[in-house]
Amino acid sequence: MGKNKLSKFADMEEFPHVFQVSSHELREGTVFEMKGKWNELFFKNDHPIVLELGCGKGEYTVGLGKLYPQKNFIGVDIKGARLWTGAKQSFEDQMPNVAFLRTNIEMIHHFFAENEVSEIWLTFPDPQMKKVTKRLTATNFMRSYQQFVKPDGIIHLKTDSNFMYTYTCEMVKANDYPVLFSNTDLYGSKLNDSILGIQTYYEQQWIDRGLTIKYIKFILEKRNIFIEPDVEIEHDSYRSFGRSKRHHLAD
Repeated sequence: MGKNKLSKFADMEEFPHVFQVSSHELREGTVFEMKGKWNELFFKNDHPIVLELGCGKGEYTVGLGKLYPQKNFIGVDIKGARLWTGAKQSFEDQMPNVAFLRTNIEMIHHFFAENEVSEIWLTFPDPQMKKVTKRLTATNFMRSYQQFVKPDGIIHLKTDSNFMYTYTCEMVKANDYPVLFSNTDLYGSKLNDSILGIQTYYEQQWIDRGLTIKYIKFILEKRNIFIEPDVEIEHDSYRSFGRSKRHHLAD
């Protein structure tokens, strides 16, 4: 491991707004002390909590935190060296409404209590075209999210992947989730929202390559039964090259 990564990991241990709990600890029965008490113990307010799952370098978490000081934002990713970028910026900018959590998203329900989260952002997740249960908008994740998202909580998906966008739209339709907004060309739409000003490092790469950015937000109403969409979706033709390049650049 390079000295740069070791230095970043050391920083992550010291940042007061970064929380790291291993999956092994959780499986062994460790109870995360902040679960159900994020606002009480850390943020010290009663503002809505918004998660960015798979936040990468945390640009969106930090950007949203600056746009909406009356909300609390938590970026979640398993890659500590990536998280370091957003963690360092928010630390240096003294942003009291931003935190980061290093964990596997599959374990996310261990960190938040019922009705503790108001919104979830999924920004450019891997579409997992061959693994339905790995998709962050698959019904197994909806089941997980609804354990801690409020009944009127909102899920946002922003993606360059036509596959991911189409799958999510079909999942939303199959489970009758109310759609608040949906568009296949976000920056070509008439949406007048300050979030359009936030673009991640990777997002700009896709835009530079001529790809349109898709966006959907819907209400995660409580469900007892979940229906996986039974549809054939054409795979993204560019994904294998783009995804491998993306991982390389993130290291």
